Amino acid sequence: MSKPRFVISCPFDTYSGYGARARDIVKAIIDLDKYKVELLSQRWGETSWGFCNQNPEWKFLLNHLARPDWQKQKPDIWMQITIPNEFQPVGKFSIGLTAGIEATACKAEWVEGMNRMDLNLVSSEFTKVNFENMLYEKKNPQTQQVMGQVKLTKPIKTVFEGINLDVYKSIKQSEIKNINLKQVPEQFCYLFVGHWMNGELGHDRKNVGMLVKLFYEAFKNKRGPKPALILKASTGVSSYISRDQILNKIKQIRDSINASDLPNIYLLTGEFSDQDMNELYNHPKVKAMLSLTKGEGFGRPLLEFSVTGKPIVASGWSGHMDFLNPEYVSLLPGSLEPIHPSASNDWLIKEAKWFKVSEPHVTTTLKNLYKHYKKFVQKSRKQKHFAKSNFSWEHMRDLVGDILEENIPEFPEQVELKLPSLNLPKLEKL
Repeated sequence: MSKPRFVISCPFDTYSGYGARARDIVKAIIDLDKYKVELLSQRWGETSWGFCNQNPEWKFLLNHLARPDWQKQKPDIWMQITIPNEFQPVGKFSIGLTAGIEATACKAEWVEGMNRMDLNLVSSEFTKVNFENMLYEKKNPQTQQVMGQVKLTKPIKTVFEGINLDVYKSIKQSEIKNINLKQVPEQFCYLFVGHWMNGELGHDRKNVGMLVKLFYEAFKNKRGPKPALILKASTGVSSYISRDQILNKIKQIRDSINASDLPNIYLLTGEFSDQDMNELYNHPKVKAMLSLTKGEGFGRPLLEFSVTGKPIVASGWSGHMDFLNPEYVSLLPGSLEPIHPSASNDWLIKEAKWFKVSEPHVTTTLKNLYKHYKKFVQKSRKQKHFAKSNFSWEHMRDLVGDILEENIPEFPEQVELKLPSLNLPKLEKL
């Protein structure tokens, strides 16, 4: 019996969060060994291209590229890994997979896109509940007359972003080969990983600007050794322009702080492999990860870092709450606030809200962690065990297999028609 044909359109060859998600999902589906998997490689925003050739462990995905004429036969199963307004039902059974939303609501076009598919997959329960609760009035663009309601009517399931525990794990200092922090004299460094996106100070989604400001405020004019902050960040584009933009933002914030002595902040840029990121997480100078995010569809770096057993300080809201146990990490309190116009984008709506951390709690927590580090480590080791036990790639693969088996119908096998051969007499020329 031939396997059902499974065509997946996704940015698997890009250096991006969506790229990492796509690679893991595709590998999981291939690993199930139930489908004939074909890939359509898509770009993702302005992120770099060519991940698979630069990372040999992923080069096998290029062997699954669909032929140029893949559309000649309708796929049994079609999957798109992208934002939902782009979803199109191309296969006999069509699946949309998205990382989700980072706020309480998004444009109705996203819900309408999900309603075009037979099944939708998202990364967190936070995202799933948000989509299920969205309700919109559909209006005539000319008259603004209400024509009906838009709400999610198609099935939606949560598939967390499982991590490869063969890559992301605790390692010894002697195993760190590629990450060199010799230019960082401080022996205690906080780490942030993510994009510094649009938005005035305190309003960019990852809230990097406010993180920089509060870090300066927490340790300004401190006597004795100070901690440092390492930003593994970009503006979404890997370039010298991106680096310079971030450095200018840091300088502006630094210049605004009224203090004679401030701690140091270091910027790491460029494309890192999975192994490089694990070395960074495990570097002995890196002691904890910080995230003052306003909202995450999942929050993948936080999960990756958690398996090191080092402390995490993060906003107490959105997708990462699925895997960060509040007993084992430091979750910051706060409240929901409207999204500032400076941070708006094509999919958020003005009614949407996201999280604002309590700033006094941030500075207090940073000081306490630095002063009582061993106490925080005791809890974070339990988070390590929790993450490894519940959020591995293998667990994700098995979950994907169960969901596909429960939802995808059986397809009749396509049998090639074979005509019997006839033994006819040969014709002779007269």
